[in-house]
Amino acid sequence: MKSDIEIARAAQMLPIARVAGRLGIPEKELALYGNTKAKLNLEYVQSLRERASGKLVLVTAMSPTPAGEGKTTVAIGLADAMNRLGKNATVCLREPSLGPCFGMKGGAAGGGMAQVVPMEDINLHFTGDMHAIGAAHNLLAALIGNYIHWSNDIRLDLRRVTWRRVLDMNDRQLRQITTGLGGSANGFPREDGFDITVASEVMAIFCLSRDLEDLQRRLGNIVIGYTRGDLAPVTAAQMEAPGAMTALLRDALAPNLVQTLENNPAFIHGGPFANIAHGCNSVIATETALKLSDYVVTEAGFGADLGAEKFFDVKCRKSGLHPSAVVIVATVRALKMHGGVARDALEHEDVAAVQRGLENLGRHIRNTSQFGVPLTVAINHFTSDTQAELDAISHYVAQRGVTAHVCTHWSDGGAGAQGLAGSVVELADSGTARFRTLYEDDMSLWDKARTIARSIYGADDINADKKIRDQFRQFEREGYGHFPICMAKTQYSFSTDPALMGAPTNHNVKIRELSLSAGAEFLVVVCGDIMRMPGLPRVPAANHISVNAQGEIDGLF
Repeated sequence: MKSDIEIARAAQMLPIARVAGRLGIPEKELALYGNTKAKLNLEYVQSLRERASGKLVLVTAMSPTPAGEGKTTVAIGLADAMNRLGKNATVCLREPSLGPCFGMKGGAAGGGMAQVVPMEDINLHFTGDMHAIGAAHNLLAALIGNYIHWSNDIRLDLRRVTWRRVLDMNDRQLRQITTGLGGSANGFPREDGFDITVASEVMAIFCLSRDLEDLQRRLGNIVIGYTRGDLAPVTAAQMEAPGAMTALLRDALAPNLVQTLENNPAFIHGGPFANIAHGCNSVIATETALKLSDYVVTEAGFGADLGAEKFFDVKCRKSGLHPSAVVIVATVRALKMHGGVARDALEHEDVAAVQRGLENLGRHIRNTSQFGVPLTVAINHFTSDTQAELDAISHYVAQRGVTAHVCTHWSDGGAGAQGLAGSVVELADSGTARFRTLYEDDMSLWDKARTIARSIYGADDINADKKIRDQFRQFEREGYGHFPICMAKTQYSFSTDPALMGAPTNHNVKIRELSLSAGAEFLVVVCGDIMRMPGLPRVPAANHISVNAQGEIDGLF
């Protein structure tokens, strides 16, 4: 089979105006980026608010492994399959970040015959949203430095400036730096650093905002540091930053429309870091798709313990979205790894390892069921899978009242996921969804974190030193006690130890630090060794990306 980029390059794309027309979008409401990409005019987006909404389907997954799970390919294949069944379905995905594209992933536009196109554009600069978000973030950083340089009449403590800079690239050298060196003309020296753009609070705000007014309000509420002495929080509004930041983000906030290989509509817009922020595409894109389609398929980052929990407890809580069905993606290969098989031995049949690994999938099924939304399992098929291994999965989930569907969308496109599509439509149309969040707004911040750890991670408890406990109480005193919790931890395990695979029990979740996202309106609880600026692997994907003699990009996958 051809590589992903070869398949994408051979795609018979329709003019994006024709794809938009399938959703009833007039061409005059499009801001065209060539012939294959477009943004919807924000005024048109706002005009859709009074329309009835379609049904929302979440695609999530078991705990990730190096063997791969394939949430994005399943989401795309499912949307294509639903359209093959005669349903009006749209897929909503996150925008890829350059860091992972040049680091470990090499791209994030699906794979095989289940892709969104134009793949090279989507994976690289796309419509410039990432750059706009980075520019808005760094504008605030520059205004903070300028304020300190010229007046600092509110006595902002240089040691307690919490707003760092961002770069949409994996660069460990920039995690911790010192700025303002070289004399008084260059500002005041202080410790600083860079995070990756997708970990920025601006990105989280961007993806939760309903419109430009909401965006500007949230940007103004960002806490950038604390004053000397009384430790009063200082906001971006006090830096007079939100107006200019909103100006940089005005065009970016409009949702992006592209298409799948089967010429079905796809909104790709926003993408917060899934183990730092809520890891979902923008609310504005999801809501727009729901007004234009009968069914909308979306995804959440990493496994269901991170992505799905945040989708429910942060995105849905803040937006009022009510999902109608959930798909949990699993692979035989990943289950084997959770069952103790080394990556280089995954090609060999091992039913016993699959059965051991099913503990991981089983916990995700149990966890997801707590949110009151009916679910099914998609087995993302690999050629090395044997019938005995597939049967073991189907039998296991059936015992838990759930159906499993073997999906071959990677090789067969939408035709390979029609069984899954039929089941999802049935679930979504059943009216059985009774969506609920895991905890109520008025629960204490500590108890919210504890509830997630116990109910989702299978932990005995959470623990933290006195400084962290005091911070929880301080945030409540400052009026943030109603915020949801956004847990930041490894994606590879239910625990904070990435080596503990399967479904570990008898573990505690150690809280390392707290980070207030006052504009996004959640509290980030950092556990374990999570970093906001990843590093490149020993052999990054960038080493294999190039431009050929025809001017085409090679190496994305």
